[in-house]
Amino acid sequence: MVTGGAAGIGGGVSRVLAREGAVVILNDIDPELAAANVAAIAAEGGRAVSVIGDIREREVVQRLHDTALEVGGGRVDVLVNNVGDFRYGNGLFLRSTEEGWLDQYRVTLEHVLRCTQAFLPVMQAQGSGAIINNSTVEAIRGIPYNSVYSAMNAGVIAFTKSLAIEVGQYGVRVNCIAPDMADTLQTPAEAMLRGRDPELIRSWIPLGRFGEPDEYGRVVLFLASDLSSYVTGHVIPVDGGTMAASGWYGRYKKKGFTNLPDNP
Repeated sequence: MVTGGAAGIGGGVSRVLAREGAVVILNDIDPELAAANVAAIAAEGGRAVSVIGDIREREVVQRLHDTALEVGGGRVDVLVNNVGDFRYGNGLFLRSTEEGWLDQYRVTLEHVLRCTQAFLPVMQAQGSGAIINNSTVEAIRGIPYNSVYSAMNAGVIAFTKSLAIEVGQYGVRVNCIAPDMADTLQTPAEAMLRGRDPELIRSWIPLGRFGEPDEYGRVVLFLASDLSSYVTGHVIPVDGGTMAASGWYGRYKKKGFTNLPDNP
């Protein structure tokens, strides 16, 4: 079960899981993108079923729950709470509004709580399950002009860790990925590089390139599978090394490193 599973990181997650034999219940607010990804999965020999609607709405979560149980014969093995959006209420905090805070809460954290509460009883009853939440590296290191976004995503991480302690006794594992530098419809590399020299990518991404959706999906696959059977309550940055760099920048033309970005 993947929320926001039509495109971007969620689209990559859906495709990767389907390639490994999972029947994917794919939720998205965009019917055209959802249909396209369902078709792409089918073209690769996989199976996906879409549930169209805004995951912030209780009715959509209920339809998602009912569809997953029907298609899965009463089982739900993996829940990926993927939906998020940095564009709600961004800008200077002093200029933010309570309405913007609530919008950011609903799109980033509330649906994670609601979806998890809906699907967790099934996993506990069957004695197994994997929940993977999608946060961001900005919840770990902070981000100016997006403080509310950062705070809500930090809530996703805290929820991940705390819930993992609660439900481990039932055979349910809860983990989280923290992406950075994803080339997606929401954060296209072309737009992010506009006005910048592409040769300088290495100076702020150690691997020297943006991440592709399927690369995030493969980390989710690891956390969803028995390969991570003894891993719970953890956050994995999927960031090309930006967190490891932690303020260190590669000098232009590979002439060492600097922690003074005004001295390239």
